[in-house]
Amino acid sequence: MKRTLLLASALALGTANATDLRVYPSFTEVRQPVTSTGKTLNVSLPQQAWQNVLPGSLELDGLAFGSAVQKLEANWLSGLEGKTVFLVKETQDAVRTEPVILVRARDLLVKDAAGQYFNVSYEQLRFGTQPPVNPLSPSQTLTYNLAGAGSGTLVYLTRSVGWSPRYTLKASNAGAQLSALADIRNTTELPYDVKDTELYSGDVSVQANPNAQANFEAADMVMRAAPAPVTAQAPKIGGGSELRGLYRYALSTPFTLPANSVVTLPFLTPTLTSFERYVGLDTFFNVATQTGTLDRSYRFKADARLPAGPITVREDSRLVGQTRLDETREGGTVEFSLGDDPDVEYTRTVQTISQVKDSKNNVVKTTYKVTYAVESSKDRSVRAEITERVGGRVIIIDSAAPTRNGGVASLKVDVPAKGKVSKSFTVVVDNS
Repeated sequence: MKRTLLLASALALGTANATDLRVYPSFTEVRQPVTSTGKTLNVSLPQQAWQNVLPGSLELDGLAFGSAVQKLEANWLSGLEGKTVFLVKETQDAVRTEPVILVRARDLLVKDAAGQYFNVSYEQLRFGTQPPVNPLSPSQTLTYNLAGAGSGTLVYLTRSVGWSPRYTLKASNAGAQLSALADIRNTTELPYDVKDTELYSGDVSVQANPNAQANFEAADMVMRAAPAPVTAQAPKIGGGSELRGLYRYALSTPFTLPANSVVTLPFLTPTLTSFERYVGLDTFFNVATQTGTLDRSYRFKADARLPAGPITVREDSRLVGQTRLDETREGGTVEFSLGDDPDVEYTRTVQTISQVKDSKNNVVKTTYKVTYAVESSKDRSVRAEITERVGGRVIIIDSAAPTRNGGVASLKVDVPAKGKVSKSFTVVVDNS
């Protein structure tokens, strides 16, 4: 006796057939309970879902089998070839329906009562039985020949489901608060009723599937605009735990992940242990005079590990910019800039103090004085931080110890309201 498991159908939430999902940033491990009362188990998935399954990732745990055969099945409409369907015809006076024979499903060729053949669109057809969700989509069937009846778990990796956090930093004169939402994305027509869910952050390498990844990213961009609604019984995401360099977050209750959807859940609200605003510049050493504006920059530390994701910054509830955070350890420093601050300008000048030449009259050692003049038109003081990277065999910056193959000069100054500040440092470039 065969038992067919249709993963494309919706399962009763919280039943024995509910799926377990282990969701990583760009793929998901699906764990689906299966039961067979005989020695054959048929597993069917829509073709679109099969295309996103990572090759070689299908496993059947808990059920011994002798062989497995994968086969592409025709779509539902192909099963009606040679049978009567109904064609809707609209005229200026009325809408009428007449029986026709479906000759070919692939191009919707029909034959009417007069023996005439012509092509129609699917929207013009009516049927005597209820069609499935995707009647024109083929499916893949995997048939397992089992050693005996029993229960097990079908396991596979898919690019169709993934997740990502997105952060909001709300700042004001009173301080700052960081919060995050988790977007769980399902990019195919396959719904999941989920019993246990774990979200993982970190770098996990799996076998590449470029086409599936491209489909996932394209669908993700479309679905971000319309996340699926979350009911009052939506699960909560628990605190994370470390797993060999990854971080695992568990959802508290079962939930439904609809087809072609994004389910958004509150994720993290970490405490910021430090928070700074400043205007900054990160540049490389050269001898030319240069002018420009400094960047609007932020720095903070949080008491939780932060998975990589986009961040939106609001000052006094107004949007001031967006960027992306890298994966950050608990207590790690997060720094980013949101673009130019036209109110704070700088002028950088370089003076050559001395040079040392070798016996061939080649310059092998030069001492420079670099001066930054920073001027602000703001009505409040502002911290300015400038980082300049210097290349060379041996570098000495001010009185610091020599460094090899490059060095970094850092300036930190407080610029008064509507004021100007100058600060200098010396650079010794030794290429002898």
